[in-house]
Amino acid sequence: MADSSNAPVSMDIDEAAIDEGLYSRQLYVLGHEAMKRMAASNVLIVGLQGLGAEIAKNIALAGVKSVTIFDPELVTIQDLSSQFFLRSEDVGKSRAEATLPRLAELNAYVPVRNLGGAPGQQITVELVQGFQVVVLCGVAYEKQLEINDWTHQHGVHFIAAETRGLFGSAFNDFGHKFTCVDPTGEQALTGMIVSVDQDAEGVVTCLDETRHGLEDGDFVTFTEVQGMTELNGCEPRKVTVKGPYTFAIGDTSNLAAYKSGGIFTQVKMPKIIEFKSLRESLKTPEFFITDFAKFDRPATLHAGFQALGQFCAQKNRLPRPRNAEDAAIVISLAKAVDAEVDEKLVTELAYQATGDLSPVVAVVGGFVAQEVLKACSAKFHPMVQHLYFDSLESLPATLPTEQECQPTGSRYDGQIAVFGKHFQEKITNHKQFLVGSGAIGCEMLKNWSMIGLGSGPRGIIHITDLDTIEKSNLNRQFLFRSKDLGKFKAEVAAVAVSEMNPDLVGKILAKQEPVGPDTEGVYDADFFASIDGVTNALDNVKARLYMDQRCVFYKKPLLESGTLGTKGNTQVVIPDVTESYASSQDPPEKETPSCTVKSFPNAINHTIEWSRKQFENLFIKPAQAANAYLSEPNYLETSLKYSGSSKDQIDQIVSYLVTDKPLTLEECIVWARLQFERDYNNEIRQLLFSLPKDGLTSTGQPFWSGPKRAPDPLIFDSNDPTHLQYIIAAANLHAFNYGLRGETDSAIFRKVADSVIVPEFTPRSGVKIQVNENEPVSQADGGLDDEEDSSSKLPSPSSLAGYRLNPVEFEKDDDTNHHIDFITAASNLRAINYKIETADRHTTKQIAGKIIPAIATTTSLVTGLVCLELYKIIDGKNKLEDYKNGFVNLALPFFGFSEPIAAAKNKYGTTEWTLWDRFEFTNDPTLKDVVSYFQTNHKLEVTMVSQGVSMLWSSFIGKKKSEERLPMKFSKLVEFVSKKAIPPHIKHLVVEVMVSDEEGEDVEVPFLVVRI
Repeated sequence: MADSSNAPVSMDIDEAAIDEGLYSRQLYVLGHEAMKRMAASNVLIVGLQGLGAEIAKNIALAGVKSVTIFDPELVTIQDLSSQFFLRSEDVGKSRAEATLPRLAELNAYVPVRNLGGAPGQQITVELVQGFQVVVLCGVAYEKQLEINDWTHQHGVHFIAAETRGLFGSAFNDFGHKFTCVDPTGEQALTGMIVSVDQDAEGVVTCLDETRHGLEDGDFVTFTEVQGMTELNGCEPRKVTVKGPYTFAIGDTSNLAAYKSGGIFTQVKMPKIIEFKSLRESLKTPEFFITDFAKFDRPATLHAGFQALGQFCAQKNRLPRPRNAEDAAIVISLAKAVDAEVDEKLVTELAYQATGDLSPVVAVVGGFVAQEVLKACSAKFHPMVQHLYFDSLESLPATLPTEQECQPTGSRYDGQIAVFGKHFQEKITNHKQFLVGSGAIGCEMLKNWSMIGLGSGPRGIIHITDLDTIEKSNLNRQFLFRSKDLGKFKAEVAAVAVSEMNPDLVGKILAKQEPVGPDTEGVYDADFFASIDGVTNALDNVKARLYMDQRCVFYKKPLLESGTLGTKGNTQVVIPDVTESYASSQDPPEKETPSCTVKSFPNAINHTIEWSRKQFENLFIKPAQAANAYLSEPNYLETSLKYSGSSKDQIDQIVSYLVTDKPLTLEECIVWARLQFERDYNNEIRQLLFSLPKDGLTSTGQPFWSGPKRAPDPLIFDSNDPTHLQYIIAAANLHAFNYGLRGETDSAIFRKVADSVIVPEFTPRSGVKIQVNENEPVSQADGGLDDEEDSSSKLPSPSSLAGYRLNPVEFEKDDDTNHHIDFITAASNLRAINYKIETADRHTTKQIAGKIIPAIATTTSLVTGLVCLELYKIIDGKNKLEDYKNGFVNLALPFFGFSEPIAAAKNKYGTTEWTLWDRFEFTNDPTLKDVVSYFQTNHKLEVTMVSQGVSMLWSSFIGKKKSEERLPMKFSKLVEFVSKKAIPPHIKHLVVEVMVSDEEGEDVEVPFLVVRI
């Protein structure tokens, strides 16, 4: 028997360089090693209906060595329910043949092949040889068993999956012993230590400001330990957690005594996972739970799916939609497998067996594609071993009849089989607003086009996205191709999905206006009145909060989702029922203290943050300041007056416009060489002069200890690649500021840099260094006279009429613009100063560019979950328990679902209210009308009225102002106080009031909407 371990073997690896431009966001999820292993894997996908196409799409985007497809059956009109690569003109062709050209154009690095075959021909053991992973979609159980018996014996990874209406299943067999090299995919933990006990337990104590985050059974190794040096680079030692800041590593009694310092680093240990074959697993299954509220369903569905398989084998067809006679046969077959089955559940499975729903395909297909990548790369923990998924709660409240679910010979038959014709009409006449057409937006539109959303006579889809298409988008935003680079995302996406489903031609309105306060004239009350709901596909919290606020105001349902690498979440916001997106927020990210970044870095992200600031301070802010001085009258008086460092800023403008203004690239190289000296030599020497290496704190402890690492100045060496890279990038960026032509020939830079005569530096006495956050930042000395002296050197703006500098606009994804090159070199030079391990360009780019890791599999799955909630919104469900918020992590893997949180209830008097309530006033009332309303109707005294940032009235503004403002109409009052006219498109004002009850206690009440 062949060994089915997946430990590295001599595979047919083509060591091709990975295209970081294309795979950038995915590399941050998987890493280079995992992607190299994927690039050596040939994958076979059998069955090219919706599920097979979804899996093929995701793994082609991810970048395996090759994808081979097998499905010689002929395309039917029903296949178009979820197979987005097929078109109506493909009906009658072989599925694989029709799919191949559209699948192949997704990724130029992944060849796609068709195994061929004739209609009616099944997959055989002979055909699956030569592949590392075999995926069977919707294949009969007998055939699954035959193929798996062979793959299990020969160490080939095997996955079988199928979807039936609102149900899905998947099975994994990765062999007797599968080695998973990184079960979680989380970053290895690391931290500073302050002591290690020299005894049998070996308790390690961490720096008291950061928890270690380790768990029992983790492994660690050490670096930079002084005294107990045997720990440095030691074999990984097993951890027993003692507390949040302490852990034990076992016997250290025979090691030298600990003195100081040290960093622990978690070591990811491989995990061996044993898989059973399908034959064995059918008898003794191990279930992966997708929803803990449905804990009892997998066992029933395990029998139910087998019963469906037997029904097909006997009758040569699937059970008819909602047919009681066929369902009864399936139940009896299921009971023969497991007498305890839930008959209602099996009945639904039989009723929906011919159903084919794009959202369920997206969920199961996204999940299975990630399992394929795990099989190829050994990264992340595979699912063990059977997955059963359902979303029965997506069924309409009024269930369809058998008659309603009969096929009509249309592309929506797969959906009609589950929901009926009447509900299909509701779907086609629905009106949705999609905000964003990036990764989630593309997947959302694909699902919507398959289900026919908005394609009816009253339906419509609005999309907005002001972004254009970039190369890094192509790896997961699958509606875009290389030919679309530079075009608007919303427009390209609209055309692409209209081609998938021609019913949507003229039904998708693409807009470039972003959502925000400035476009409320576009997305106004009439616009929101014309839609049924909003789906967010955004990548930032600010825009999400804004859309959430608009949906609360206009009382529209909102579908919210997001992804981060293999993690994804979905949230449903339903008017008058749930809380809104803004009701709960993540805690703010922990910021690094500025003194750590400025003088005491101890980790690479500190030096990257410092270099990002240097980038701004050298190539953006000075050019902007010089332009402002040249173009804004009285710039010095108005802008610098309050800045607190006006002398520095004036000196900087003088330097950039007069004293150090370069005329040639050579002068830019000289400038870069002097900048190197200043940042990596002089500044460090000054720091060590002010805080010597042997200095002590007030308590007699060495100052440079714990998190404070003593730096060393760098001596410039043009033969050191990092030194030269800094000069090349800095000189080119400085040249860009002045419109001078750049250069990349390193010989020129080396020659000029080596010829620069660097002025001698002498450290200054009395320079105050900020040692912790609580100390004031030292301000540059220099009185008014110095400032005037500097100002006198400034050229008059008229002498440079029309002259402007070019501030750099940071762009992380252009590899030719020197931006990331500069930040990488600048950060690594500083890391060398402080003996911190340097980072490669790829890692630096992620941290400096704040890149969100992303992969197509998670996006696909999360979007599928959102669309399953959309069915419920279309049905008009209005109970909390009808909906589900979801959280998934495909790396572990983990699914978690919960009911949305109910909108919190507040109270005034005996009246309960939530964030969805408001007081409405029409016909532009006077302020007095509003105040009287609260007194008369609610016995509440208004103490303050505000609108936006303007306080319109309060009980303490004085009698004269009160008498003047109370009789004013609201629109006039707002214009009077804000001194701005209300724009013509604004038809209402949102007003906040503070009120108190009869006891004088403050009472919280909803906001006011004043129609003007």
